[in-house]
Amino acid sequence: MNRRPLRRRTPSDAAHDRHTSAPGGPEGNERLTAATGAVLLVLFAVEGVTIPLLGQLLTLHFFVGLLLIGPVCLKIGSTGYRFYRYYTGSSPYRRKGPPAPLLRVLGPLVVITSVTVLGTGVALGLLGPGGSASDSVLMLHRASFLAWLAVMTVHVLAYVWRLPRLIGADLRARPGRDGEVIASRAGRGSLLVVALGAGLVVALAGVQTVSGWN
Repeated sequence: MNRRPLRRRTPSDAAHDRHTSAPGGPEGNERLTAATGAVLLVLFAVEGVTIPLLGQLLTLHFFVGLLLIGPVCLKIGSTGYRFYRYYTGSSPYRRKGPPAPLLRVLGPLVVITSVTVLGTGVALGLLGPGGSASDSVLMLHRASFLAWLAVMTVHVLAYVWRLPRLIGADLRARPGRDGEVIASRAGRGSLLVVALGAGLVVALAGVQTVSGWN
């Protein structure tokens, strides 16, 4: 029986292994996107609970909407960075591969509808009730929410099953064994904290603009 000779490993093989297993790069980007997505799921759930009770929970609805701005920007940034690195020919991102075709089509729609929902919400707070401009923005806010809900449902169902694995991989890392992973995890955590802090600043500064709607 013939046996194929073992090929000697080269420096390029080692470099490939480092790129593939590195905690940063596409794997780190995916973990950051997953952690941000988990936070957004919680915040959007709270926002959704307020919708049937807007008469009583309008201030909370507006506050959470403003708070979402920070994490939404971070998620757009992380997914946009992956898009940029893939289409500019980065080897690790090319090896990781693109999302499925349907999700690549939905990605821009998720971004557009998310920005429109949040942007029109902010505009409603600034405009106040009454007037043709306010009525038009309110109509756009409701329409964009329905569009967002449709594309986001598909987006969440496609990705939510990955969250436990990606978040769990960071949580299971140990300083002694995975020091580099811990450092990268701290960096991702810092980005998420900064995004939430920025959203909180915006929410605290802007929540009083909803008073005209109460």
